[in-house]
Amino acid sequence: MLARPNRLTRGAEYKAVVRRGRRCAGAHTVTYVTPSSASTPRFGFIVSKQVGGAVVRNTVRRRLKAVCAAALPDVRPDADIVIRALPSAATATFGDLRDDVNRCLARRAAA
Repeated sequence: MLARPNRLTRGAEYKAVVRRGRRCAGAHTVTYVTPSSASTPRFGFIVSKQVGGAVVRNTVRRRLKAVCAAALPDVRPDADIVIRALPSAATATFGDLRDDVNRCLARRAAA
């Protein structure tokens, strides 16, 4: 689980990262990364109804949070990151999501 300081909480923060962030697309996710003034990396997740019903969306969100919590030590401290799940994320395995996110984080938000 991500601690509160490591989460984006406001809609304006999400919008700023998606609009100004550098984009990295994978098979199941799209990752946006932008520098911020925060002292720790912050993550946000967008899982729309196109991914599936509530149970599927929450499963995908929990998996993405677990991947990001594990990758936290390798992410630079001044990064704001938003991960948007694509509809194919509903059928992706945990390993597929992990590989997708870690590849984009290594390219855009490595420490």
